[in-house]
Amino acid sequence: MRNWGLLLSLAAMIGPGLSVADSPRTAPNVSECRSRDNGSQSRLLECISEQDLWSHLKVFQKIADQNPGPDGHGNRNTGTSGYRASVNYVAKLMREAGYKVTIQSYIWRHSDILGLPVFDSDGHSFTPSNEWFVSRLSGSGTLTALLQPLDDGESASGCSPADFARFKRGRVALLERGGCDDDEQVVNAEAAGAAAVIIYNHAPIANDMSRGAWRKGNAFDASLGELSKIPVIGVTSHATADELLRAYKSGNTPSVHIDIRTRTKSDVDYNVIADAPLGNSKHVVVLEGHLDAIYGAGMLDNASGSTTMLEIALNLAHTHTRNQLRYIWFGGEEIGLLGSKYYTRNLTAAENHRIVFDIDADVTATPNFDILVADPKNAGNVKKFPPNVVPQSRVGNQDFIDYFHSIGVVARNANNNGTDSNAFSRVGIPNTGIYTQQDCCKKQWEVNLWGGYRGDYEGVVPGWHEQCVDTAHRWCDNLSNNDRFVFELVSKAVAAVTLKLANDASLDHEKRP
Repeated sequence: MRNWGLLLSLAAMIGPGLSVADSPRTAPNVSECRSRDNGSQSRLLECISEQDLWSHLKVFQKIADQNPGPDGHGNRNTGTSGYRASVNYVAKLMREAGYKVTIQSYIWRHSDILGLPVFDSDGHSFTPSNEWFVSRLSGSGTLTALLQPLDDGESASGCSPADFARFKRGRVALLERGGCDDDEQVVNAEAAGAAAVIIYNHAPIANDMSRGAWRKGNAFDASLGELSKIPVIGVTSHATADELLRAYKSGNTPSVHIDIRTRTKSDVDYNVIADAPLGNSKHVVVLEGHLDAIYGAGMLDNASGSTTMLEIALNLAHTHTRNQLRYIWFGGEEIGLLGSKYYTRNLTAAENHRIVFDIDADVTATPNFDILVADPKNAGNVKKFPPNVVPQSRVGNQDFIDYFHSIGVVARNANNNGTDSNAFSRVGIPNTGIYTQQDCCKKQWEVNLWGGYRGDYEGVVPGWHEQCVDTAHRWCDNLSNNDRFVFELVSKAVAAVTLKLANDASLDHEKRP
């Protein structure tokens, strides 16, 4: 269900140029848009239309449908034929538009689960693929040990080795997800002598609980990028973890039995890199997002962001800019930022310094949306970024805020946890990004800012914990999980910011350490 009152009020605020239908004059056709210099914001934005965006999204849906996974549902996940077909589609269009296209391949590892994994506690058996998952790249092991959560508060996540100061070696660490990469939590737990790790989902909001919203089945896969030495359960639902936490706090420390056996395999994955033929190649602005899906077609996450990038690139193919534009569609984001980590870590020092800014587009068409700017200042792992990243990223973050302000729309700074821009932060490249939220649960303060409904951002709206993107076995992140109006609204914002940064003379690699 769409919030028509909010969307109509936004349309009135944005004014002419919102779409072909809303424009007071005849807009240029697709052929004209893609063959001319769109060097002004007005010329570029009139070429970013709902219809053209939706046509690409339909192709990604068709690709998914033509490449079903083992469950018979459309699939564009890393390592599938659907993902490779998505790579070929993007690469073909970019080559035809005149870009220099490189398909960057890299090796990625994944684990096959052998047999039925077991997670028991004091006689209670938790159900795999419902109440919990084996994390990707979990280590193998069979053990029975006492459980130990970390202290309440920020340290509950285990994002710092200091969080484990009172942890007893040989126990199973119970860690709240968030604040840093899952890999960091696991590495810190391994160093502290944990026999295994259980990562659990964020606590539900108190007001949500009053509606009986939380379900035990709200669990999903943790995305480890590196092979763990110990068994890792994750992500289990908060309800499952709460059962263990209550027992621990009552003085009855739970005994946990875990039996996980995995076999690690290696395969090839791909990034699509497209360099513009125009602009100064010594000053490169990157627009990137991930092309892979999770749990199926992945139309909102992240065919929407991939399409936003694609449409901007096609309409800037003949546009002269001060800085060269580079577009990158990454693989493996959903399973640990694999593509972006490989790309950024394998840049030479000279290549790194030539990139003066990065823009990330990750989810751009959420029905029950927020408008969030991915600011590295708010990242859980910000202490690991070189000191230039946060101050030098402000210009891009402010460009997004200013654009939305100019059309009467509120935007808020958030974090870049779990996005590909975080990998750029790690290697000292300033960055910003945009996302419109996913999963559950939208709070009242967000409704006050953007309208919509408390509860699910996508999936069943209005609804509670019936989302599509990160919920296994629902297979519903399809075309219908995207909102056309939001898609165009946010894609125009990304286009405006991309063009502005592409011509920003203040971006200079000489200012970077």
